Amino acid sequence: MSGGLTRAELGRVGERAAAEWLMAHGYTVVGRNLRFGHDEIDLVAECGDTVCFVEVKTRRQYPDYRTPEGTPAEAVDNRKKTAMVRAAEAWLSANPTDRIPRLDVMEVYADPGDEGFRLLLIRHLPDAVRKSAKFSRRPRR
Repeated sequence: MSGGLTRAELGRVGERAAAEWLMAHGYTVVGRNLRFGHDEIDLVAECGDTVCFVEVKTRRQYPDYRTPEGTPAEAVDNRKKTAMVRAAEAWLSANPTDRIPRLDVMEVYADPGDEGFRLLLIRHLPDAVRKSAKFSRRPRR
């Protein structure tokens, strides 16, 4: 790649943009790029009575333009959802809370014609993983 961001750099810039978006919308980001064994959480954020575990997917594509790979959120497959639950449970074990856990996905769209990073859109999908993922523990009450 000549002068442009690598895929890893694009991901880091997208995660930073997603964290800024969350903070601008009333969330407090309490963790970034946390590893638990082989599992990772991109962002942990709190808002009200909820603690959110956020998977950020950054793509160089126009929003609502269908690519063969699908939308960024569609890249969060069942294996990744299971890993998100394991990582969230590990975080909750280390950080007991009364907050209700939620698994979110954020889609970050960057201009495909820009070798650097020009943000086009951030789409927050709260509770995006709920239907197929279950926590084994309940929040403290």
